[in-house]
Amino acid sequence: MFKKLLTRANNRKVKVFLLFLLCSFLAWFLSNLSESYESRANFNLNYKSLPDTLLLGNNSAKSIEAKIRTSGFRHFYFNLFNKRINLDLSQSVHENGRYKLTEDSLKKQIESQLSQNISLVDLYRDELVVDMYKVATKEVPIKVVLDVQFEQNYIMDGEPEVSPKTVLVKGPPNEVDTLRNVSTSKIELRNVSTDFSKDIALVFPKEMTNSIFSISRVNVSGKVARFSEKVFEVPVRVVNFPEGYDIKTFPASVSVLCKATIEQLKIMEQDDFDVVADYAQLANSKDNVLFLQVAQKPEKSHGVRLLENKVNFVLEQQ
Repeated sequence: MFKKLLTRANNRKVKVFLLFLLCSFLAWFLSNLSESYESRANFNLNYKSLPDTLLLGNNSAKSIEAKIRTSGFRHFYFNLFNKRINLDLSQSVHENGRYKLTEDSLKKQIESQLSQNISLVDLYRDELVVDMYKVATKEVPIKVVLDVQFEQNYIMDGEPEVSPKTVLVKGPPNEVDTLRNVSTSKIELRNVSTDFSKDIALVFPKEMTNSIFSISRVNVSGKVARFSEKVFEVPVRVVNFPEGYDIKTFPASVSVLCKATIEQLKIMEQDDFDVVADYAQLANSKDNVLFLQVAQKPEKSHGVRLLENKVNFVLEQQ
């Protein structure tokens, strides 16, 4: 019984001792953290104010190491979380084919972003080389890739509209100079009978890895109208026949089937069409046959087809 009591008393003493030891350590630790001293710190870099004529490459430094003086508490914080520093690239200088921020510029920019109880002692570099290069800029048109299937008797009224119509590309001259247009993602629409409007992503060339584009999406819209068909009787006009001769075709006029909106068909006339037979294209002088083509059609038509594609002719000397 006595031994048990002694053991319990000793255990209490050990626990009390350990508690006092822990409290002493915490007091010492907090006292040291409250003091000011110097140590290394890493700052993550965020580049801004890039000049319009330059582009930031992928090899620029992501962080910078410095010596700072501050309290232990803040040093402990810096060891857990790196502070982010904004670097103004408009202050960079071009020297020996490189763009760099001088030590003086770096110190001023970093110091301006540190709190009052943190002092910048030194940097572990005398300059920061930034991966920047001169770029070309070019405005290129946007090409709409559209696959539309309309309901019966419906057509697109005019060309699809894209907004904006162009995209500004900035990059190395060898990439930008070869670019002619930028395509949209393929737009697939089925059973369309009404106007449509879609926001669609642009597809950028994979080989243009160092170029940037001003936009990534555009709006594509289109007007859809109900259409009808109408047949026009159009006289045949023969060209390139020999001088000193007259030429007559049989028949003298042919039927042209035109597809358009009902409103447009109402204002179309025979004179809006021009059907031509080119005598110079005559394959065999023994054949009295000329093939026809539509040389002119109304601007608002959505499809014109000759119901007869050839005529016979008689060549008579004047």
